[in-house]
Amino acid sequence: MSKPRPGENVVLVGNKPTMNYVLATVIQFNQGADKVVIKARGRAISKAVDAAEIVKTRFLMNQVEITDVKIGTEKVGEGEQSRNVSTIEITLERKK
Repeated sequence: MSKPRPGENVVLVGNKPTMNYVLATVIQFNQGADKVVIKARGRAISKAVDAAEIVKTRFLMNQVEITDVKIGTEKVGEGEQSRNVSTIEITLERKK
């Protein structure tokens, strides 16, 4: 996953309930953000997809759209402990 750029609104998805990430995303849009990126890796990917869909269909219906989805792989760990972990970045933008 790429590092957040200054001024970029990012929600990092982890082990908390999905609604926490939905609310974090909605709050960023309510504070004036035009674009929010939801990022996750590994098992949290499905939670990130769920959060993006809930924001789009229930909370900000007809106000935001998914404009970009990036998938990739990240190496985690060192030496023999290293393994590849899948990553996703979902970009939501306010409709113009």
